[in-house]
Amino acid sequence: MKTFNKRGDQGETSLLYGGRVPKSDPRCEAYGTIDEAVSALGLARATSGNQRTRDIVHRIQDELFIVGAELATAGEDYDKLAARNVVVTDEMVDRLERVIDELEAEVPMPKEFIIPGACPGSAALDLARTIIRRAERRANELRDNRLLVNERVLHYLNRLADLVFTLARYEEGHQGSG
Repeated sequence: MKTFNKRGDQGETSLLYGGRVPKSDPRCEAYGTIDEAVSALGLARATSGNQRTRDIVHRIQDELFIVGAELATAGEDYDKLAARNVVVTDEMVDRLERVIDELEAEVPMPKEFIIPGACPGSAALDLARTIIRRAERRANELRDNRLLVNERVLHYLNRLADLVFTLARYEEGHQGSG
């Protein structure tokens, strides 16, 4: 498969299951922000000195492809995506909450604002968190415009940002352990 196909040269792109939209479409902004978060999380995974952090981040990256697929699917095609069981579920949100609880039991959470940069891994996680928060805002915009079918996406992104914050504090507390 070639890297380029020239179909986007006129400022449009394809959604999953067909349909063309302008690249400025709010869905493109939302799933493009998810793509940024996946990349920032890749940086966090690559710079982390802790295997548990790397494992958690890798799972999050996988799950964000599900979020991206939801955001890149037009409402009229959502049933096709759901039929493949590629949607955000309550179980996914619940799992994030369990991981947050586990990490908070190991590392005390700060009582004041954090200035990112205590170590490379936590700094990358803090960057990823801010991108996830932007993705959450974009997904809320989709909901407000009736372009988001599954509101669990909003729950997932909200909880995910909390998890990534907590994971950054865990990474600071376990620098280099592995």
